[in-house]
Amino acid sequence: MNRENVSSVFAYAPAPESRSIVDIAPSYGLFIDGEFTEAADGKVFKTVSPSSEEVLAEIAQAGEADVDRAVQAARKAFEKWSALPGSERAKYLFRIARIIQERSRELAVLETLDNGKPIKETRDADLPLVAAHFFYYAGWADKLDHAGFGANPRPLGVAGQVIPWNFPLLMLAWKIAPALATGNTVVLKSAETTPLSALFFADICRQAGLPKGVVNILPGYGGAGAALVAHPDVNKVAFTGSTAVGKEIARTVAGTRKKVTLELGGKGANIVFDDAPIDQAVEGIVNGIFFNQGQVCCAGSRLLVQESIHDELLDSLKRRLSTLRLGDPLDKNTDIGAINSEEQLTRITSLVEQGEAEGAERWSPACELPESGYWFAPTLFTNVTQAHTVARDEIFGPVLSVLTFRTPDEAVAKANNTPYGLSAGVWTEKGSRILAVANKLRAGVVWSNTFNKFDPTSPFGGYKESGFGREGGRHGLEAYLDV
Repeated sequence: MNRENVSSVFAYAPAPESRSIVDIAPSYGLFIDGEFTEAADGKVFKTVSPSSEEVLAEIAQAGEADVDRAVQAARKAFEKWSALPGSERAKYLFRIARIIQERSRELAVLETLDNGKPIKETRDADLPLVAAHFFYYAGWADKLDHAGFGANPRPLGVAGQVIPWNFPLLMLAWKIAPALATGNTVVLKSAETTPLSALFFADICRQAGLPKGVVNILPGYGGAGAALVAHPDVNKVAFTGSTAVGKEIARTVAGTRKKVTLELGGKGANIVFDDAPIDQAVEGIVNGIFFNQGQVCCAGSRLLVQESIHDELLDSLKRRLSTLRLGDPLDKNTDIGAINSEEQLTRITSLVEQGEAEGAERWSPACELPESGYWFAPTLFTNVTQAHTVARDEIFGPVLSVLTFRTPDEAVAKANNTPYGLSAGVWTEKGSRILAVANKLRAGVVWSNTFNKFDPTSPFGGYKESGFGREGGRHGLEAYLDV
């Protein structure tokens, strides 16, 4: 029986996750001081499902007056929240973590609907990590004296947090969990294309009995984020997003006493040496760039392959890409979901066309794209040089640029030849080579023989234009403490 017949016999039947588990209301307000409320100017916007372009709900749009109201609520709540013993704050965090676990199926479906990523990613990666971050920082809440920052470290006050659309609930957890554990209160601005999971989290805060004003959620556009960053009564700014916006934030807070962490763009190098296990490396490459449709700041978007195995690796990679399933993100078999927004799809398309115009060779597997929604086929570029736009600019989509190298020194030089410095991967069977190469890479996270593995106990952050400060682990506490 030839291969085509085998694949037709064993074709995947649809396995859709039910939408009925999640009840999306027609409209949502801002969450300020423990209550859902309309925007001061009455403005609203619609959130759309990227896979179908269906309007999911109408959302109140935060403006400057709402930011001020939320910051005042957080400031008022700070007095009592920061005075609580760490063991008491920990109880709230543990409760939130357990409710997230109880509601994880509902939240996974919601995230998939609002973001466009496959259900198997939200269910198996995002939600377990979200709960794990709250559990982990709950454990730290009564041990801050032993965190290595001196005796009796104090909270800063009100944390203004701005999160992106690629991991809406996970980025919320990365920011809110350490802030609450250390005794700060929070005003969080969610991304305009993915506001729903943050609003559902507001409901979880109420369910957990969290005191009013400790967490405030403001869905809205960039203007609300800018107002939050510039607010004189915000003591700490945490931002995850583009390098351009990060630079704007740095200019805004310059000269103030605000503490800042910026987690910005990336152009991660995935380095494969000639002794690497090819099949394992191929899986890591696919996970590195096609997870969440490549909309990952630490994506391994540059593949550096040792010249002697280039052809073998590329053949294997193309074979693997031909088996990826693109389509309905709620189908449990789907590997590649929808691009988050029309704006993002336009950016990806434009950069890919530029790559072709500059002479790089484009390849995609045979792939039928759905008629409605925002879709982009997984794409490889070969014959890429370091001068090509696709090797330098962050595309933030399912696009991989392949370059070659001959020696470890050349691999390191090419990997570091970028304005970014967020992540890298090294594939080899030699432990000594992994350590030697990792030490020379200017990247905040270096994975060995794996990629895109996250853990709440491990710090995450970048160098150069990928930002500064660390989130996660013991290091992630420092950003929220007066040390």
